[in-house]
Amino acid sequence: MPDESDETSPLLENGHGGDERKLVKFEEDDKENPRCWPKSRKMINVGIIALMAILSPLASSMFTPGINQIAEDLGATQEQVIGATTGFVVFLGLGPLILAPLSETFGRRKLYLICFTFFTLLQIPTALSPNVATLVAVRTISGFFGSVGIANGGGTISDMFKPEERAGIFGWYLLGPLLGPTLGPLFGGLIVEYLSWRWVFWILLIVCAVNTALGYLFLKESYAPVILEARREAYEASSDSNTKFKFDGQDDRPFHTKILESMQRPLRILFTQPIVLIMAIYQAILFGTNYTLFTNFQDIWGDGYGFSTTKVGLLYLGPGLGFLAAVWFIVPKIDTIYNKLTKRNNGEAKPEYRLPLANIGSVLIPIGLFWFAWCVQYHVHWFPTILSTFFFGIGQITVFNTVQNYYIDSFSKYAASAIAAGAVFRSLVGGTIPLFAPGLFDRIGYGWGFSVFAFASLALSPSPLLFFYYGERLRKRFAIEL
Repeated sequence: MPDESDETSPLLENGHGGDERKLVKFEEDDKENPRCWPKSRKMINVGIIALMAILSPLASSMFTPGINQIAEDLGATQEQVIGATTGFVVFLGLGPLILAPLSETFGRRKLYLICFTFFTLLQIPTALSPNVATLVAVRTISGFFGSVGIANGGGTISDMFKPEERAGIFGWYLLGPLLGPTLGPLFGGLIVEYLSWRWVFWILLIVCAVNTALGYLFLKESYAPVILEARREAYEASSDSNTKFKFDGQDDRPFHTKILESMQRPLRILFTQPIVLIMAIYQAILFGTNYTLFTNFQDIWGDGYGFSTTKVGLLYLGPGLGFLAAVWFIVPKIDTIYNKLTKRNNGEAKPEYRLPLANIGSVLIPIGLFWFAWCVQYHVHWFPTILSTFFFGIGQITVFNTVQNYYIDSFSKYAASAIAAGAVFRSLVGGTIPLFAPGLFDRIGYGWGFSVFAFASLALSPSPLLFFYYGERLRKRFAIEL
């Protein structure tokens, strides 16, 4: 057992309340504490999980420029091929319900590596799909495993960064789930035009394999309870007596009880927290709008404006540049405003201090959608039409970042589960809306069709402002024990 001079002794304290076990904890500036890692070490972790978070959404839309080619090759309809995107996106949302709480039981690293290995390997049967049924089935399964970066990325960043420095880092990470579907058609258009749709998945296989290999080599565990559990086991194994150790928050319940409890956690958060539910609905509408835009770009710009597949792919840079502009100029201000409001409140931080900038996004989104809708309807020149998607992109990134940071601050230890709660609803709705959009556009045209999405976003646009003033009251009224 470590004595008073042992280098581990500052990490151990006596238990409390009659518990004879020694307490294991992180000391100040502990090198194993993820929040004390060098910035370079943290950024390696962020870089690997950000790639995971961008590759799976990239895969969700990368083949959309080849929808017609796939339908012809597999003897299917366009709607059936779009089903491959729907299945992927729906399970991209369902996956976090399971994978996020599992990471809070087994740790982040294991889940990342196992799931992304499966995601990588599933690109092989996708590329070899002999019919549309196989394509849809394999894509749906791969969506589940590919969701690991989205499920646990926010939790991992919360593990490593303090609240006052988190938003800027999180902004770049969150580019993945939004920039991925934007860049996917750009790259996919080039591949489909010069190779074939099957090469989309062979290239994904290569890129994902490289990222998975980097994960095995460089990704470190960041979830504090798992690190402390390993330390506790090491102390007990090296102890000369029967001395037992524990750490704060140690869960001694039976394994099956912990698993069942953790699996229920995201749904409990979603359906018992009004703020999470309403903001999840808001994000779901934005996500559905995003995928509706992307799955209809080929028809709008290819058929309506006569652009080639490659040129249509380049137009996805409209919202993509909006995403980058928001991350570069607006997202870093989330921390600035949060810290100023905390200082003004005598140093007491509140999750609601993350929300003020969301109001910029909630104004830009409906403006951008109305603008796009009627430019397309009246066949206005392509430049002002695509410019509208730039402002839509700024609005979307701003809302997503502020809301995700709000979730992390509100549910700290269970940040991954809170983010998963919003992600499942977002992906279920966002994945199914594009199935019905073509029928909507056929009946009422692009002008009123996209205006439906604009009106829906307009209806929910006051949410960030209302929650800034009344969010704390709602959190206290609907507080739950997790």
